[in-house]
Amino acid sequence: MSAIFTRAPYRIGLNGPVRWGRLRRVSAVVWTAVGSLAAWLWLLLGQGFFWRTDVRLPPRGEPDVWPSVCVVVPARDEAAVLPESLPSLLTQDYPGHAEVFLVDDGSADGTGELARELARQHGGLPLTVSSPGEPPAGWTGKLWAVRHGIGLARVRGPEFLLLTDADIAHDPDSLRELVAAARTGGFDLVSQMARLRVESLWERLVVPAFVYFFAQLYPFRRIGVRGSRTAAAAGGCVLLRTDAAERAGVPDSVRQAVIDDVALAKAVKGGGGHIWLGLADRVDSVRPYPRLYDLWRMVSRSAYAQLRHNPLLLLGTVLGLAVVYLVPPVACVVGLVTGSAAAAVAGGLAWLLMTATYVPMLRYYRQPLGLAPLLPFTALLYLFMTVDSAVQHYRGRGAAWKGRTYARPAPEQR
Repeated sequence: MSAIFTRAPYRIGLNGPVRWGRLRRVSAVVWTAVGSLAAWLWLLLGQGFFWRTDVRLPPRGEPDVWPSVCVVVPARDEAAVLPESLPSLLTQDYPGHAEVFLVDDGSADGTGELARELARQHGGLPLTVSSPGEPPAGWTGKLWAVRHGIGLARVRGPEFLLLTDADIAHDPDSLRELVAAARTGGFDLVSQMARLRVESLWERLVVPAFVYFFAQLYPFRRIGVRGSRTAAAAGGCVLLRTDAAERAGVPDSVRQAVIDDVALAKAVKGGGGHIWLGLADRVDSVRPYPRLYDLWRMVSRSAYAQLRHNPLLLLGTVLGLAVVYLVPPVACVVGLVTGSAAAAVAGGLAWLLMTATYVPMLRYYRQPLGLAPLLPFTALLYLFMTVDSAVQHYRGRGAAWKGRTYARPAPEQR
């Protein structure tokens, strides 16, 4: 009897706390998984249906008189992609007057001369190649080049400006459709998210997710609603009314912006402009990103600037990515291993919702749907890229564009 009484407290003292500690750990996993599931239910229904990919150019009709358009192309060391992109601009099937201004921003690879040679070979729209010189203090290089191009274009008095990057190829009717959409819908800015190249393994894993995350931050449906505070554009293809640009003070008002396309859209919308952004059918990027390193640079260049260089926003973003994207598969696996049905079900359902919302973007990019469950892995890469962007900022390297580094954020961005 005494032996029983002496051993019983020993069992209770050891086994009780062990079971209770394990229970607390499982409960923490369950509650975190439930929180992640709740977040995904809200994202599914309350974030502007960001996951849908049917936001394309709005209904449009041909105007009685086609307005004049000037195309501005900032280019720095773009000789590798110009043969695929520039001819597509020069040969636009546009009924009105249009011409192209390519701004050779200090290229060292013969970009300017190649552009002139391509114009001689292909003919089409008139091409002017010019150089702005080095940007003064307070300007990011690309926006300084855009400013120079807009200055040249304004002499022609165009109704619209098409701002497009040197790596963007346009279908022959791209300009025509953009202008028709702007005129029909009364838009001051019409932008299309160019379809990025998806050929290498890393492009398949990272690129569709890049557009998916962008749409999650800036739901396309909300951007086109008058009175909505959501504003964004895709810098590769922006059709902008000249008078709207003047009202918004563009590009001077956004001269220090690293994420220039979003800043441009906010300036136009803040000036009372009506803007629209959607996915492209006639606009493609020809720039390759064959290695993870290339994609890493593309994202980390501006990730911390997107967070306004705020450490608290960085911490919140890291925690948010972890809870929303990493917890579901981890909770599902932990639940299956430990026998916790609640953790497995909550994590599995959240993972299923994540996968289902990613499928439309994979279809848009014509990628295997089997990549959808791998989104947590891609999100983990983006988490590391975001942290690396902050590390580079505090090391004084800052954001960079074509070899130029912008070490500190502009006052307007803080």
